[in-house]
Amino acid sequence: MELDFTELYSLYYKRLFVISYSITRDRFHAEDVVQETFIKALNKAGTIEEQGKMGAWLSVIAARTAIDFIRREKRKKAVPFEHDLLELMGKETKQNVEQEVETGLLFEEINEAIGTLPYEQQELLMLKFTKGLKEEEIANVLQLNPNTVKTKIYRARKKLKLLVFETKIA
Repeated sequence: MELDFTELYSLYYKRLFVISYSITRDRFHAEDVVQETFIKALNKAGTIEEQGKMGAWLSVIAARTAIDFIRREKRKKAVPFEHDLLELMGKETKQNVEQEVETGLLFEEINEAIGTLPYEQQELLMLKFTKGLKEEEIANVLQLNPNTVKTKIYRARKKLKLLVFETKIA
């Protein structure tokens, strides 16, 4: 299959930048991740079978590349990045310290609860909320029916909610 990378770049740059920025929280790092994503895609262009899955395929590459980038940076700096975790949760950093601590603890509880879910549910929640993929894109990545993905995400969220509230009550 012949791919026009100029067209792909113009079609998917913004989407990949948003995914990369949501993970790296730095404009310049996000741009680097997007460039690296397109380089990887160019090198693996022969592996894509359906043109319709291109967006989801590139999104997964961008997310994984951004996560790898963060891991490399974390190893280099060895600085805790709770601040970034709070931002990922959508909280403003203008909160008082008590609210930031509570938010951090809640985030830890949620992560622990996610870790207790079956692998398939963990994967679905990570694709949905961490990587920001839509149900249809997740269905393409996992080769599932979109309605099945919606149902499984609903069940995973319901189970996660129960797990988080059980730890609060106990």
